[in-house]
Amino acid sequence: MMDTIRWGIIGCGDVTEVKSGPALQKAEGSELVAVMRRNGALAEDYARRHGVAKWYDDAEALIADPKVNAIYVATPPAFHREYALLAANVGKPVYVEKPMARNHAECLDMLSACEAAGVSLFVAYYRRSLPRFNEIKRLLASGVIGEVRLVQTMQLQTQWATGDQVLPWRIQPELSGGGLFVDLASHTLDILDYLLGPIGEVKGFAANQSGKHQVEDLVTTTYAFESGVIGIGTWCFSAYTRLDMNEIIGSLGKITFSTFGEDIRVELSDGQVEERTILNPPHIQQPLIQSIVNELRGTGYSPSTGYSAARTNRVMDELLRDFYKRDKTIDGNVTAN
Repeated sequence: MMDTIRWGIIGCGDVTEVKSGPALQKAEGSELVAVMRRNGALAEDYARRHGVAKWYDDAEALIADPKVNAIYVATPPAFHREYALLAANVGKPVYVEKPMARNHAECLDMLSACEAAGVSLFVAYYRRSLPRFNEIKRLLASGVIGEVRLVQTMQLQTQWATGDQVLPWRIQPELSGGGLFVDLASHTLDILDYLLGPIGEVKGFAANQSGKHQVEDLVTTTYAFESGVIGIGTWCFSAYTRLDMNEIIGSLGKITFSTFGEDIRVELSDGQVEERTILNPPHIQQPLIQSIVNELRGTGYSPSTGYSAARTNRVMDELLRDFYKRDKTIDGNVTAN
């Protein structure tokens, strides 16, 4: 067990500014001691602004730093496998951003390497530790909506207009593993896994209806949880408006919530309706990071691991496999940005 978790960040970009970087510093028993970007000037600037002692422009140098005993990989998914394997090779636990990797095969490589090295692997599906989703989990366990029958998800967004700009990495499948479905729907699929257990059989379609960006912009699915609950999902990223809605329907009522908002609505068969708002913390990853730190220090456990996260990649692979077989292969040699 470790006394203090001394983190090094690989890829100190936007996600680390508020969501995670300060959380590594604020969590009890945790310190942020080093950061890395290929652009050394940006790494130095981040270190100066956040009060971090060391900065690097080389990931292997940060991983080898004896002051660093845990690695946080905050790069695009294309590099998660590479850096997780390097960290495992020197016996350091790894925390990677979501999705865990570009595909399920890369997830399995990461799990195998960490198992062989005897190190822990965690993934930033931080909703598993947020108070709102744990309240939903409590409501389900209480039986207030009876036996769960069905889950419905509908997520709509308007077309991401990029003009003549360089495409964001999130819609470059060689970097992300797909389009916005991979980036955003992964959160929903993971939290449903947390609330209702693993998803088993998956069937669906993926398409590019807008003709832009060469990635999927519509995914529909019907799937079955191992528990027998059935799910229906639609994600469209070229729609007329924005919508973020999940419904868990039971024999006595339903719970409605968004993946990215802060509200919960409970409707019961007797006409009762309850609505509440449960705010997210200022640094949204802090509750999950605290759970990771606690596990590494031997005082608790984290609800988001490589094992749970790999299940979400498997589901997304099932839904996107035919689309990318038809259009392109998500693979190739890439370099970290």
